[in-house]
Amino acid sequence: MFFNTKDTIPEGLGFSAFDFTHLSWLFATLLLCVTGAIIYRKLPAQKQKAMRITVGIIIVFLEILKNIVMAALGEFGVGYLPLHLCGINILLIAFDIFKPTAIVRNFLYYFCIPGALLALLFPNWTTLPCLNFSHIHSFVIHAFLVMYPILLVSNGEAKPTLKAMPKSILLLVLIAIPIYFINLLCDTNFMFLMEPDKGNPLELFEKLLGSHLWGFPILLPAVMLIMYLPLFIISLFKKRAKAKNEIKEEVTV
Repeated sequence: MFFNTKDTIPEGLGFSAFDFTHLSWLFATLLLCVTGAIIYRKLPAQKQKAMRITVGIIIVFLEILKNIVMAALGEFGVGYLPLHLCGINILLIAFDIFKPTAIVRNFLYYFCIPGALLALLFPNWTTLPCLNFSHIHSFVIHAFLVMYPILLVSNGEAKPTLKAMPKSILLLVLIAIPIYFINLLCDTNFMFLMEPDKGNPLELFEKLLGSHLWGFPILLPAVMLIMYLPLFIISLFKKRAKAKNEIKEEVTV
Protein backbone atom coordinates (compact mmCIF):
# COMPACT_ATOMS: atom_id res chain seq x y z
CA MET A 1 0.00 0.00 0.00
CA PHE A 2 2.98 2.32 0.53
CA PHE A 3 3.36 3.19 -3.15
CA ASN A 4 -0.30 3.25 -4.13
CA THR A 5 -1.62 6.52 -5.55
CA LYS A 6 -5.02 8.18 -5.35
CA ASP A 7 -5.97 6.29 -8.51
CA THR A 8 -4.84 2.83 -7.35
CA ILE A 9 -5.51 2.75 -3.59
CA PRO A 10 -8.47 0.60 -2.42
CA GLU A 11 -11.35 2.48 -0.81
CA GLY A 12 -11.69 2.96 2.93
CA LEU A 13 -7.99 3.25 3.84
CA GLY A 14 -7.61 7.01 3.91
CA PHE A 15 -8.27 9.74 6.47
CA SER A 16 -10.94 12.37 6.99
CA ALA A 17 -10.56 16.14 6.89
CA PHE A 18 -9.64 17.50 10.33
CA ASP A 19 -9.45 14.09 11.98
CA PHE A 20 -6.52 13.22 14.28
CA THR A 21 -4.21 12.40 11.37
CA HIS A 22 -4.99 15.63 9.53
CA LEU A 23 -4.76 17.83 12.64
CA SER A 24 -1.44 16.21 13.57
CA TRP A 25 0.03 17.15 10.21
CA LEU A 26 -1.32 20.70 10.54
CA PHE A 27 0.21 21.02 14.02
CA ALA A 28 3.53 19.68 12.72
CA THR A 29 3.44 22.27 9.92
CA LEU A 30 2.79 25.07 12.41
CA LEU A 31 5.63 23.84 14.61
CA LEU A 32 7.99 23.58 11.64
CA CYS A 33 7.26 27.12 10.43
CA VAL A 34 7.36 28.82 13.84
CA THR A 35 10.49 27.00 15.00
CA GLY A 36 12.16 27.53 11.65
CA ALA A 37 11.44 31.28 11.67
CA ILE A 38 12.74 31.67 15.25
CA ILE A 39 15.96 29.80 14.46
CA TYR A 40 16.40 31.65 11.16
CA ARG A 41 16.15 35.09 12.76
CA LYS A 42 18.82 34.23 15.33
CA LEU A 43 21.37 32.97 12.81
CA PRO A 44 24.14 35.15 11.35
CA ALA A 45 23.67 36.21 7.73
CA GLN A 46 25.88 33.49 6.22
CA LYS A 47 24.12 30.70 8.11
CA GLN A 48 20.73 32.19 7.22
CA LYS A 49 21.68 31.90 3.56
CA ALA A 50 22.76 28.29 4.12
CA MET A 51 19.48 27.45 5.87
CA ARG A 52 17.39 29.15 3.15
CA ILE A 53 19.24 27.26 0.41
CA THR A 54 18.90 23.99 2.34
CA VAL A 55 15.14 24.41 2.70
CA GLY A 56 14.89 25.28 -1.00
CA ILE A 57 16.94 22.23 -1.99
CA ILE A 58 14.75 19.99 0.19
CA ILE A 59 11.65 21.27 -1.63
CA VAL A 60 13.17 20.72 -5.08
CA PHE A 61 14.52 17.30 -4.05
CA LEU A 62 11.09 16.19 -2.79
CA GLU A 63 9.52 17.15 -6.13
CA ILE A 64 12.18 15.28 -8.10
CA LEU A 65 11.88 12.27 -5.78
CA LYS A 66 8.12 12.14 -6.32
CA ASN A 67 8.54 12.11 -10.10
CA ILE A 68 11.25 9.42 -9.93
CA VAL A 69 9.03 7.21 -7.76
CA MET A 70 6.01 7.72 -10.02
CA ALA A 71 8.11 6.96 -13.10
CA ALA A 72 9.49 3.79 -11.45
CA LEU A 73 5.93 2.69 -10.69
CA GLY A 74 4.82 3.43 -14.24
CA GLU A 75 2.41 6.06 -12.93
CA PHE A 76 4.17 9.18 -14.19
CA GLY A 77 2.22 11.23 -16.71
CA VAL A 78 1.90 14.80 -17.91
CA GLY A 79 -0.34 15.55 -14.92
CA TYR A 80 2.68 15.19 -12.62
CA LEU A 81 4.52 18.11 -14.21
CA PRO A 82 5.04 21.04 -11.78
CA LEU A 83 2.50 23.30 -13.46
CA HIS A 84 -0.06 23.65 -10.68
CA LEU A 85 0.41 26.72 -8.49
CA CYS A 86 2.43 24.80 -5.90
CA GLY A 87 4.59 23.29 -8.64
CA ILE A 88 5.22 26.74 -10.09
CA ASN A 89 6.21 27.94 -6.63
CA ILE A 90 8.72 25.07 -6.44
CA LEU A 91 10.28 26.30 -9.68
CA LEU A 92 10.34 29.89 -8.38
CA ILE A 93 11.98 28.75 -5.14
CA ALA A 94 14.64 26.95 -7.20
CA PHE A 95 15.18 30.25 -9.05
CA ASP A 96 15.27 32.22 -5.79
CA ILE A 97 18.02 29.99 -4.39
CA PHE A 98 20.40 31.22 -7.09
CA LYS A 99 19.04 34.68 -7.94
CA PRO A 100 16.87 36.34 -5.29
CA THR A 101 14.53 39.01 -6.69
CA ALA A 102 11.88 41.15 -5.03
CA ILE A 103 9.14 40.21 -7.52
CA VAL A 104 9.64 36.46 -7.00
CA ARG A 105 9.77 36.81 -3.23
CA ASN A 106 6.61 38.92 -3.21
CA PHE A 107 4.92 36.30 -5.41
CA LEU A 108 5.99 33.53 -3.02
CA TYR A 109 4.55 35.40 -0.06
CA TYR A 110 1.25 36.35 -1.69
CA PHE A 111 0.60 33.08 -3.53
CA CYS A 112 2.86 30.29 -2.24
CA ILE A 113 1.81 30.54 1.40
CA PRO A 114 -2.00 30.67 0.84
CA GLY A 115 -1.82 28.12 -1.99
CA ALA A 116 0.11 25.60 0.10
CA LEU A 117 -2.03 26.32 3.17
CA LEU A 118 -5.23 25.67 1.23
CA ALA A 119 -3.76 22.38 0.02
CA LEU A 120 -2.93 21.44 3.62
CA LEU A 121 -6.31 22.51 4.99
CA PHE A 122 -8.33 20.88 2.20
CA PRO A 123 -6.13 18.02 0.91
CA ASN A 124 -7.26 16.12 -2.16
CA TRP A 125 -5.27 13.05 -1.06
CA THR A 126 -7.62 11.98 1.77
CA THR A 127 -8.03 8.54 0.15
CA LEU A 128 -4.41 7.74 1.05
CA PRO A 129 -3.46 6.18 4.42
CA CYS A 130 -0.74 7.51 6.75
CA LEU A 131 1.86 4.91 5.77
CA ASN A 132 1.84 5.88 2.12
CA PHE A 133 4.51 7.65 0.08
CA SER A 134 2.20 10.15 -1.62
CA HIS A 135 0.40 10.91 1.67
CA ILE A 136 3.67 11.69 3.47
CA HIS A 137 5.17 13.50 0.49
CA SER A 138 2.14 15.74 -0.03
CA PHE A 139 2.02 16.94 3.57
CA VAL A 140 5.78 17.40 3.90
CA ILE A 141 6.38 19.32 0.68
CA HIS A 142 3.43 21.65 1.27
CA ALA A 143 4.66 22.30 4.82
CA PHE A 144 8.06 23.34 3.45
CA LEU A 145 6.36 25.46 0.78
CA VAL A 146 4.67 27.43 3.55
CA MET A 147 7.93 27.64 5.51
CA TYR A 148 10.20 29.05 2.78
CA PRO A 149 8.47 32.44 2.28
CA ILE A 150 7.87 32.74 6.04
CA LEU A 151 11.63 32.55 6.60
CA LEU A 152 12.17 35.36 4.12
CA VAL A 153 9.51 37.62 5.60
CA SER A 154 10.43 36.91 9.22
CA ASN A 155 13.90 38.34 8.66
CA GLY A 156 12.95 41.18 6.31
CA GLU A 157 14.53 39.58 3.24
CA ALA A 158 11.11 39.77 1.61
CA LYS A 159 9.07 42.92 2.18
CA PRO A 160 5.68 42.52 0.48
CA THR A 161 3.88 45.82 -0.06
CA LEU A 162 0.63 47.01 -1.58
CA LYS A 163 2.59 48.36 -4.55
CA ALA A 164 3.99 44.88 -5.18
CA MET A 165 0.53 43.32 -5.62
CA PRO A 166 -0.06 44.35 -9.28
CA LYS A 167 3.36 42.96 -10.30
CA SER A 168 2.61 39.68 -8.51
CA ILE A 169 -0.75 39.40 -10.28
CA LEU A 170 0.87 40.24 -13.62
CA LEU A 171 3.47 37.51 -13.10
CA LEU A 172 0.68 35.05 -12.27
CA VAL A 173 -1.21 36.00 -15.45
CA LEU A 174 1.93 35.65 -17.58
CA ILE A 175 2.43 32.17 -16.13
CA ALA A 176 -1.24 31.20 -16.49
CA ILE A 177 -1.56 32.09 -20.20
CA PRO A 178 0.83 29.41 -21.56
CA ILE A 179 -0.43 26.91 -18.98
CA TYR A 180 -3.99 27.42 -20.26
CA PHE A 181 -2.86 26.36 -23.74
CA ILE A 182 -0.92 23.43 -22.27
CA ASN A 183 -4.18 22.35 -20.63
CA LEU A 184 -5.96 22.51 -23.99
CA LEU A 185 -3.19 20.59 -25.71
CA CYS A 186 -2.68 17.89 -23.05
CA ASP A 187 -6.23 17.67 -21.62
CA THR A 188 -4.97 18.67 -18.17
CA ASN A 189 -6.26 21.02 -15.50
CA PHE A 190 -3.16 22.80 -14.24
CA MET A 191 -3.88 25.75 -11.93
CA PHE A 192 -7.57 24.66 -12.12
CA LEU A 193 -7.96 26.83 -15.22
CA MET A 194 -10.28 24.35 -16.95
CA GLU A 195 -12.49 23.34 -14.01
CA PRO A 196 -12.50 23.58 -10.20
CA ASP A 197 -11.29 20.67 -8.11
CA LYS A 198 -13.89 19.05 -5.86
CA GLY A 199 -14.27 21.10 -2.69
CA ASN A 200 -12.39 24.04 -4.22
CA PRO A 201 -13.91 27.49 -3.45
CA LEU A 202 -13.98 28.09 -7.21
CA GLU A 203 -16.87 25.60 -7.39
CA LEU A 204 -19.15 28.23 -5.87
CA PHE A 205 -18.51 30.66 -8.74
CA GLU A 206 -19.25 27.95 -11.29
CA LYS A 207 -22.60 27.29 -9.64
CA LEU A 208 -23.53 30.95 -9.18
CA LEU A 209 -22.00 32.61 -12.26
CA GLY A 210 -21.67 29.74 -14.71
CA SER A 211 -17.86 29.73 -14.76
CA HIS A 212 -15.31 29.15 -12.04
CA LEU A 213 -12.96 31.60 -13.79
CA TRP A 214 -14.92 34.51 -12.29
CA GLY A 215 -13.48 33.46 -8.96
CA PHE A 216 -9.91 34.38 -9.89
CA PRO A 217 -10.34 38.18 -10.22
CA ILE A 218 -12.42 38.17 -7.03
CA LEU A 219 -10.50 35.76 -4.81
CA LEU A 220 -6.92 36.67 -5.74
CA PRO A 221 -7.05 40.35 -4.62
CA ALA A 222 -8.98 39.30 -1.50
CA VAL A 223 -6.36 36.68 -0.59
CA MET A 224 -3.54 39.16 -1.20
CA LEU A 225 -5.16 41.76 1.05
CA ILE A 226 -5.60 39.14 3.78
CA MET A 227 -1.93 38.24 3.41
CA TYR A 228 -0.94 41.90 3.61
CA LEU A 229 -3.05 42.60 6.72
CA PRO A 230 -0.70 41.00 9.31
CA LEU A 231 2.27 42.83 7.78
CA PHE A 232 0.37 46.12 8.01
CA ILE A 233 -0.57 45.49 11.65
CA ILE A 234 3.02 44.60 12.54
CA SER A 235 4.29 47.77 10.84
CA LEU A 236 1.81 49.86 12.85
CA PHE A 237 3.02 48.35 16.12
CA LYS A 238 6.63 49.00 15.14
CA LYS A 239 5.86 52.64 14.28
CA ARG A 240 4.06 53.15 17.60
CA ALA A 241 6.91 51.51 19.53
CA LYS A 242 9.42 53.70 17.71
CA ALA A 243 7.36 56.84 18.43
CA LYS A 244 7.14 55.96 22.16
CA ASN A 245 10.90 55.41 22.34
CA GLU A 246 11.53 58.76 20.70
CA ILE A 247 9.21 60.49 23.18
CA LYS A 248 10.99 58.79 26.09
CA GLU A 249 14.37 59.90 24.76
CA GLU A 250 13.15 63.51 24.43
CA VAL A 251 11.80 63.46 27.98
CA THR A 252 15.07 61.99 29.29
CA VAL A 253 17.08 64.70 27.54
